[in-house]
Formats: sequence, structure tokens, C-alpha cells
Amino acid sequence: MSTSRNTSPHHLRRRSGHTRLAASGLTAVLAAGLLAGCAEDSGSTASGSGEDGKRTVSVGVFGVFGYKQAGLYDEYEKLNPGIRIKENSTERNEDYYPALLNHLTANSGLSDIQAVEVGNINEVANLHSDKFVDMAKAGGVDKSAWLPWKWDQAKAENGRVVGLGTDIGPMGICYRKDLFKKAGLPTDRAEVGKLWTGDWSKYVDVGEKFTKSAPDGVSFTDGAAGLYNGSVSSYALKNYDRDGELIYKKSKAVSESWDLAMRAVKGDMTGKLKQFDKEWDQAYANGTFASVICPPWMLGYIKEKAGEKGADAWDVASPPKPANWGGSFLTVPEHAKNKKDAVALAKWLTAPEQQAKLFKKQASFPSSQKALALPALKDARHEYFDDAPIGEIFSDAAKGIPTVVLGPKDQLIQENIGNIGILQVEQQGKSPEEGWNSAVKKIDDAVED
Repeated sequence: MSTSRNTSPHHLRRRSGHTRLAASGLTAVLAAGLLAGCAEDSGSTASGSGEDGKRTVSVGVFGVFGYKQAGLYDEYEKLNPGIRIKENSTERNEDYYPALLNHLTANSGLSDIQAVEVGNINEVANLHSDKFVDMAKAGGVDKSAWLPWKWDQAKAENGRVVGLGTDIGPMGICYRKDLFKKAGLPTDRAEVGKLWTGDWSKYVDVGEKFTKSAPDGVSFTDGAAGLYNGSVSSYALKNYDRDGELIYKKSKAVSESWDLAMRAVKGDMTGKLKQFDKEWDQAYANGTFASVICPPWMLGYIKEKAGEKGADAWDVASPPKPANWGGSFLTVPEHAKNKKDAVALAKWLTAPEQQAKLFKKQASFPSSQKALALPALKDARHEYFDDAPIGEIFSDAAKGIPTVVLGPKDQLIQENIGNIGILQVEQQGKSPEEGWNSAVKKIDDAVED
């Protein structure tokens, strides 16, 4: 992502970390969901064989993807004694991605494997596909191993598949059972999920009921931008149509999601919080909001910020509709110095077995549908969230996620609608029309540049 607030799982694992070091970009404190970490920016250089005769395969990532922390690099090197892996990690994707584009233009300075965030994959696939190996034609790559919508995200219009999917972010709803009970709502996760099944507007309906009987000082949800993100991400068409035309101003997904966000603000259902800011973290600790839209990678963040006081309070329910937040891909540039070895490593790292191991150790939710059937996923539970069957909940959500039509400015549009438009209404008291117009101006100025 190229804007100031990166919302990918990799970034999130980093962000909690500058205060503690990053449940977002990560230096890891996770296990079944606890994330942490921060990454060094060690540049993006590729290297060949060393003096010991080993071939060095360089891997360029943003934040901490968890491969090193989960021991996968060490495992691969043991299986392939002639290979040494060097990871080059830039902390923020907004620094990493522009540098990647510069290296592609110069055909130099590229790592053998380059990670690409989902918000950038469309631009890479459709503007630069000739600069990457077509992974669909790499020997041993089984398209059916991935969730179809994830595979399609990296597919260019010319049919080339520029990357293999790593993690994904199927959304659920994390909620405080104690606060729901005080507001007269059900607390059992199955019953809670039924309250809003099928429509994000039902989630707001529940918010209205909660707000009428809410405990003092407690809001139904953290902020309207999170609601907007959950709703808009459940549509196949949001900012672009299938011909690549920018349609966000007339998009049903955008207009309906905006209206839901404004309804929540008007109904005083939100805590008026900007996600990943200090105030948001403090609100977890103080228990001042009752629900948040949460992908699997956020569970560790919640556990860390809510702390011991929240250990018996939080649970996870199914979302109103399946939607995705976050995820990345591993690509191999055509000008990689060790292209053959890089392809082999990228295939191995994204194979179902490795995705399952990464989930177990780093809480990165697999994009491999074969991994979802493995016991490590299928039977996964999270003790902090009342032993919630997170493998089942998030797997079910993942299978229903639509193949979203992505465009080159999706990230920018999302950020400006949330952080400019919605926050102006929510925090500054501006009218919905004023907030929308401010977001549109920012987006149009950036698109026209």
C-alpha cells in the first residue's frame, strides 16, 4: 500500500510494535494469533553464489511476513543444502512499493522474490506483468490449491499470473460478551452471528439496539471507517468496473457502505476512533466499545491491547457477509539473478503445508483452500476469545469471499474515504456531504496527478 495508513496484516503486525513493537509488521509475539514485530530496512539487493558454493536467494518483503520467525527459511535450507536465503525487509509498504517500481524500471536492484501487497497487485499484474515470471506456467504450481478469488487477484488481463498468494484476511466480528449482555443482547457466538447474517445493515440494526441500552461510556463499535471497510469489501464491484473504469462515485458498494457508516455516526453508535491510533489502543484497554470488524491477523492485536482484563470478555462471531481485508503475494522478477531457485522457493513457501505452519506460528491465515482442510486450520481455536473455533469461522468466511475487481488506486480511494471523508464527519462534525466532497477532491487530485 502506498498511503500513510497501511492496513495490510503485514503492516499491522508492525504497527503495534513501535509502542511495543508491532503487532503489525512484526517481531513476533504470536501463537494462535498474537502478533508483534518490527523490521529492519536492509535494502533490496540480490546476490549469487557465495564462497562456500551456496546460491543465495534473496527475498524482498515489507514488514515481517513471518517466514523467518516461523523457521521456514531454516527448514528450506536444510531440505536444500545448496541454498542460502537472505531476507530484505523494508518496514513500510509505502516505502517498499515505490522502490520496487523503480527497480523494475531500471531492471536492477531486485530481490529474487518480491512480495506484493494486495492493494498493489492489480497495478503490478496489468501494468508490469511482462517483468515477472508467469507463475501459472511454473512447474508444479497447482491452481486448485488456492481459493479461486485469491488466484484471480494476481492474474493479468493477458492471462499471466504474476504471483502466488500468501495470506488473506477474511473478516469476522469480535465482540465483548459482557457489554452485549449489559445491553440486553445475546452473548453466544452462534446467536450473535444470527443477529446480522446476510446484510451489513443488520449489523447497524444491532448497533441501534445496543445504543439504546448501552452501558455508560460504551459505544457499539470502534469507528465508522471500520464499518465502511467491512461493508464495501463484501462486494465484487466497488471502485472499478470490469473494464477498468473508475466507478466509485456511482458504485452501489461505495454508496451503500457510505450510507451505513453515516447512519452509524448519526446514531451515535461509534467511538469515533481512527484504527491503529493510540486512542484506539487505549479504548481496547478501557473497554469503551463493544464490537470491531476483525480479520484473523487482528486477534493478536486485540489480545495485546485489551490485555488480561479482556481475557474472559472477547469472543468472535461470523460476519454479516464474507469480505477480505489484507493479504499479499510472492512474485519472481524476470531479471532475478537466481530465477529458477526463486520460483522453487516461492512455490514451497506458499504450498498448503507451509501456509498451515505459518498460521500455527504467526497467525497468518492461509489463502490455500487445501490448507484450510488441514487439522492445524480446521481445528484451530483461540483461548483468549473464549476458545472460539477461529479455524472454522474464518475458513467459512474465506470460502464465500467474492472475487473483487481491483484497480490501481483502490488503496488510495479506501484511505481517503475512511481517513478524510468519514473522519471529518465523525470527529469534526462536518455534514456527510462535506465529508464526501473532501474525500472526492483528494481522490480526484491524486488520480489526475
